[in-house]
This record gives sequence, structure tokens and C-alpha cells, in this order.
Amino acid sequence: MPDRLTLKRHAGLVDRMATTLGVDLEETTMRGRLPVEELSDMVLSCTGCTDPTACEHWLDDHEGGVAEHAPGYCRNRDRLEGLRAGT
Repeated sequence: MPDRLTLKRHAGLVDRMATTLGVDLEETTMRGRLPVEELSDMVLSCTGCTDPTACEHWLDDHEGGVAEHAPGYCRNRDRLEGLRAGT
């Protein structure tokens, strides 16, 4: 199990990635489109990333804008893009 700091770092990455893709995770969860357990699974999946620093750089490069797609190495790419599309 990842430690608290790792979970916090990756929770932030998941939230930033969602925001960059135009997905409001809080709103999506409150509307029942994303169960809290699934959000937790997304964070855990993110902790398995081999290069979170690359993700941080990608997010910095896309700060303030909406990206069409998450980078190919994002372990949550399909789910986040599905949430954006409403699926």
C-alpha cells in the first residue's frame, strides 16, 4: 500500500489531469457518475505510474487550458476521457 504522501501526490495528479481534460471530479462524483470507490481506484492506479514527474511536466505545460487527450502513458486516460464524453 502506498504511503500517505504518495497517495496525496497522485490524488493531486488525478485531479489536475481531470481538470485539464475538462472534467470536474467533485461534480461528477456528486452526480453519481463516478462512485467514490472508483475515484479511489483511479488514484491507486496512478500510484503505479513509473514516471509521475513526466505527468507533472505535461500538466504544467497544459496549465490553464483544456487538452483534447491525456498523454498516452496516463493509466487513467480512458476513464477520464470517458467521463468527459459522458460515458
